[in-house]
Amino acid sequence: MNKLTSIESAITSIESGMTLGIGGWGSRRKPMALVRELLRSDVRDLTVVSYGGADVGMLCAAGKVRKLIFAFASLDFIPLEPYFRQARQSGSIEVMEIDEGMMMLGLEAAARRLPFIPTAIGLGTDVLTRNPDLKLVQSPYDDSRDWVAMPALELDVGLIHVDRADARGVCQINAPDRYMDDLYARAARTTIVSAEEIIEVESMHNDPHASRAVYWERSETTQVVHAPLGAHPSSCQPLYGHDAAHFKAYAASAKADGGWQGYRDQYLTGDEKAYIDAVGGEDAIRELPLPVY
Repeated sequence: MNKLTSIESAITSIESGMTLGIGGWGSRRKPMALVRELLRSDVRDLTVVSYGGADVGMLCAAGKVRKLIFAFASLDFIPLEPYFRQARQSGSIEVMEIDEGMMMLGLEAAARRLPFIPTAIGLGTDVLTRNPDLKLVQSPYDDSRDWVAMPALELDVGLIHVDRADARGVCQINAPDRYMDDLYARAARTTIVSAEEIIEVESMHNDPHASRAVYWERSETTQVVHAPLGAHPSSCQPLYGHDAAHFKAYAASAKADGGWQGYRDQYLTGDEKAYIDAVGGEDAIRELPLPVY
């Protein structure tokens, strides 16, 4: 059962009009190599579900997003993702802006194959007035309370970046936080994983601690891509931190003449090797200090 494939082949699983879930969190362990390959494609009209970072901003800037379902879009130390800001202010994308916990429950509902999960999150807030499609359900028990029915966020494709994976699709995340990546894997019909390192199956069996870093079943992984440094410019703890200088230059490009096209011409016209060279090379990325949150 060999799920290894090229990054080019993996992205052909994504078609225009699909709902795409992107793992990671803000500027942390985003599957940016997969996003960059998607940017090189002709895919458009996507519904994107993400705890957003530069993944969201770049896809919006490239005109590939029809609708965004999100809880935030931030580069952490740059509070608001600059190209997301432009898309939001111009009204070029539809949005469903919800609470972080509501989004987690939507992914969990999809992962559990439920139509919704009831929650108190959102009650009495503008989340409901801004999202009139959200419905309330009455408890069937004696309290008869109303609850928000957070609908399942079903994904056609999920993109995730991990530290290590084997050919069967067993994935390891060695960072202190897996974020919602396990929910993205289970909520998606097709899950594409990029990995810093591809390891032999036997090494999983021989390491008694390996299973502690495995958060979803290999059956949930559809394809595996070898993508060293594939989270850059976001961080991939414990291997490298986020590239603050690159993020600053990226944010500045949103205000510069040429804007997105200038950034794209400088960094995204070639393949992944060309990108790594353009941002300073492998050694420079591996020396990026780990962030402290």
